[in-house]
Amino acid sequence: MLDTVVLICLGIISLAMVLTFVRLVRGPDLPDRILALDTLYINAIALIMLLGLYLDSNLFFEAALLIAVMGFVSTVAIAKHLLRGNIIE
Repeated sequence: MLDTVVLICLGIISLAMVLTFVRLVRGPDLPDRILALDTLYINAIALIMLLGLYLDSNLFFEAALLIAVMGFVSTVAIAKHLLRGNIIE
């Protein structure tokens, strides 16, 4: 039963990733693209966590944690670049 639910959720998250990638490519301006990139890495974390549940492996959870940290740092760096034009002061 849980395997079926995880597979359905994998399909839904995959669809969300495709739609977010379309928004990333077609975004009308830069803030929309940055928001789409942020959403894309959050969806990637969810996809990796679901794969970890489905395959019963702890390695996927560590990879999701690394992606979360890298995504947060990259979002902060891009936001600082948009506000000030400089990342490192």
